[in-house]
Amino acid sequence: MKKIIPVIVLMSLMNCSEKETKATVSELSADNPFNVKLNEPFDYAKVTGASIADYVNFEIERSTAIIDAIKQESTPTLENTFLPFDAVSNKLNQANSNAFMLYWTSTDSVTRAKGIEYSKKLDSLNTVISSDKDLFKQFETFAASEDYSKLNDRRKRFVDDIIDGFKLSGVNLDNEKLKEYKALMADISDLTSQYSTNMNTADAVLTLDEKGAKGLPESFKETYKSDDGSYKIPAMPSTRGPVMQNATSSETRKQYQMLYSNRGADKNIDILKQLVEKRYQLGKLMGYDTYAEYNLVPKMAKNPETVWKFINDLVAESKDKAIQDIAVLKSARKSFDNIAEDQPLNAWDISYYKNQILKTQYNVDHEKIREYLPMESCLEGLFALYQELLDLEFREIENASVWHEDVQAYEVFDNGTLKGRFYLDLFPRPNKESWFYAVPLSPGKQMENGYEVPVSMLLGNFTKGTEELPSMITHGELSTLFHEFGHIMDKMAYEGEYSLQSDTKRDFVEAMSQIFENWIWDYDILSSFAKHYETGEVLPKELFDNMVNAKNVSSGLSAQGSLRSCIYDMNLYDKYNPSKPLDTDQLWRDIDQQLGVMDWYIEGTHPQACWIHINTHPVYYYGYLWSEVYAQDMFTVFEKNGLRDQATGVKYRKLILANGSQRPVDEVVEEFLGRPMNNKAYIKSLGLE
Repeated sequence: MKKIIPVIVLMSLMNCSEKETKATVSELSADNPFNVKLNEPFDYAKVTGASIADYVNFEIERSTAIIDAIKQESTPTLENTFLPFDAVSNKLNQANSNAFMLYWTSTDSVTRAKGIEYSKKLDSLNTVISSDKDLFKQFETFAASEDYSKLNDRRKRFVDDIIDGFKLSGVNLDNEKLKEYKALMADISDLTSQYSTNMNTADAVLTLDEKGAKGLPESFKETYKSDDGSYKIPAMPSTRGPVMQNATSSETRKQYQMLYSNRGADKNIDILKQLVEKRYQLGKLMGYDTYAEYNLVPKMAKNPETVWKFINDLVAESKDKAIQDIAVLKSARKSFDNIAEDQPLNAWDISYYKNQILKTQYNVDHEKIREYLPMESCLEGLFALYQELLDLEFREIENASVWHEDVQAYEVFDNGTLKGRFYLDLFPRPNKESWFYAVPLSPGKQMENGYEVPVSMLLGNFTKGTEELPSMITHGELSTLFHEFGHIMDKMAYEGEYSLQSDTKRDFVEAMSQIFENWIWDYDILSSFAKHYETGEVLPKELFDNMVNAKNVSSGLSAQGSLRSCIYDMNLYDKYNPSKPLDTDQLWRDIDQQLGVMDWYIEGTHPQACWIHINTHPVYYYGYLWSEVYAQDMFTVFEKNGLRDQATGVKYRKLILANGSQRPVDEVVEEFLGRPMNNKAYIKSLGLE
């Protein structure tokens, strides 16, 4: 039997009197692992499907009561309207993030099922709330008041962003269209979760004999050797590099790529078609010509024209270098395998021949470098650098309650004050999400009884160690680790008053983590932790110099590959024509012809069926390159002041990372740079200047 208790939402501002909004809701049971005091970690080890259901239902009931109370206010103010709405958003987002995270990571099938079920339930509620006309009327009433005009810029942005968000969520539609909007959002939520499940549960395994496995690193082979002597290699992100870069047999590489690019394709091809169609319908319903036009409104780019110009300019900048890169790869192919240079280059051969060039012409062997990068040492080095640079302290939580024994938990401190908490879930396992993400679990917010610190989780799929060998990563994977941990630091840095101001523009968010990839290209920093797993020998300076010299091998081709993905994403969501059914396979061929560099598409594959971005993050891929331009420009300040300069690091943390959406992005970037930003550093980083 549930008790009935009064829930008090305290809303306070500096120098403002406190006001209470009371509602009557059911109490969350004391033994529910999500029932904790301020800044106590959730008891993840005890989470069950039932506890997720109770937790989410409690938050829904409480939030619904608070929303109803807001709508009853006779004179809407910041304190009685926007602040309780921020409180509701905070709790619902926490519940949604945790439910979805456990869907991605739990080893229990019931917990995973309840995680996605209740995440979708919260998605539906958010759709209802964000299109609530009575609630929106309260917001508009305050925005038209004299009190609104007296707000400082940060609080005006807070109010304006909420109102703009409601406008983009169908609040101004008539009742019939609003019903259609809600149905579309529910369908899209359903389809995206089906797509993810199909991709993550695909049992794609390449079985090789000794001949087929020739060239693969011995340690890698040992990891996947079966009792019958064959090698059973799952096609997933953590195995892709070792196979595609090292397998001597072109047929092995092709077979692997076929498997990798078809994960979940039997169902996801159709799901993607439905997603594109429904998102198009959503954009039209909202008064836009395309879904991309609708999606880009709140981003820095603002419209498809800006994105297309950005993409096309970079295509032009990188094309000549890409064509040169192909000639170099063909020459290497001729040298190694005596294949005539007038023969087309196969997409599944690019990584292999690039790797051969690195090993023979630059004396760079990724597998030998891996031996200097055991995961444990890399984490120690990463922690040491981030703590020093950003003036923070990380403390591991002993005997932390986590969802899997591999997971580690840490608290972050700023001069002795708790600043945040993060979890590391770094290695693959069955049914776990297979990509690499920083997953925000709680954004950070001022509460009436203190500051609720942000919480995040780094989800990785790095190769796990064995009884004989520790986990070791490539330099490229180290870059991924530094990148994703940069996202963690972005979240840990936030200290704003409102949870709804914790996120920056979606096409800038990658910049704040991409910048940190630069540190692993400094020898003093890399050598401080890059030590051989057996001998303890420091990564030789000569080998590092070779890596630097080889850094831009195939950089033009790599840029074109990224741009190809950007173009595909934008075509899906900006060029969709309902009168002409979309062939998502043919689109790859059309883009290859348009770029005029090479045929990337492999017949019989469907990479669009296992590409998480176009599923859950549509009209996003250009943001990686858009952000990279900002990242490289901001890095010039560290190059000037010193890569370990704490004053610059703290300035970056306080000005850029901690900002969220409290100030305009370009404004804070310009303040950090001391000048308007430009793309010179980015072009230089590709070797295209």
